[in-house]
Formats: sequence, C-alpha cells, structure tokens
Amino acid sequence: MGDDVITNRKARHSYQILDTYEAGMALRGTEVKSLRLGRGNLDGAYAKIDKGEIWLHQCDIQPYDKTVHDNHEAKAVRRLLLHKAEIRKLFDQISVQGRTLVPLKIYWKNRKLKVLLGIGVGKNARDKREDIKQAEAKRDLDRTLRRRS
Repeated sequence: MGDDVITNRKARHSYQILDTYEAGMALRGTEVKSLRLGRGNLDGAYAKIDKGEIWLHQCDIQPYDKTVHDNHEAKAVRRLLLHKAEIRKLFDQISVQGRTLVPLKIYWKNRKLKVLLGIGVGKNARDKREDIKQAEAKRDLDRTLRRRS
C-alpha cells in the first residue's frame, strides 16, 4: 500500500475484521502537515454513515505547531471520500447487528492520504484468548525451528 502514518493497533485485537475498504480523506493543509509529522492517533476512532456520506469520528490529529492562526481542531469530524455505490454497499454490510466501521490505518498512496476502513465484529473474551493462544503456539514453533536450523 504505502507508508503507514498511523495505525489502530487495538482494532484487530478488539474486532474480527471481515472486509476492508480504502477511502480518501477531506483534510485541511495543517492536518496534512501534522500527519506528515506522525502526530495522529486512531485509538477510539470510528466511522459512521450519515445522510449518504461517511464521517470519521474521534480521530485525533494534533494541531500543527508552526501555524499562527487558522489551525484545525484536534478531534474534528472528518469526511471520508468514497463512491456512492461503495457507500451503499458499506451501509448494507454494517446494517447487520453487531457490525461497525473501524479505521485500521491512515497511510500515503500516490501522494494522497488514505484511510483503510474495516468492517468489524466485536470479539468476546474467549475469542481474544484463543487468538493469544494461537500467537503463542506460532511463536513457540518458530522459536524451535530457528534453534534446529
């Protein structure tokens, strides 16, 4: 894809991701400069469809330091750019009970900032424990294979 600017590390731990979509972002210049410096955070962020448009809520992009005036709000609601057919398809998929739109990462692609959205279903504690067990088993297997070779 591209160089990751910020990733939502908790998303794959808390949600089982069923499908992913790439969306553009409508940003101001100071927001882009701040993201270029890596001053953003996706913890607790979510996307919501409202009146045929997708909006990104709780995405924290810190204000740009070198701007004297006309700076942006850190947790402003930001518009995501997708085609209407994609928005309808997303709406149909998340209208199922228990599904939500989770931003997974923000990254550069062809000199433009993109958001990777995932359709997520919340994991319960048993699912999380099972994932941890599988990761530990894989780590142990890799460790023993490295020792033998």
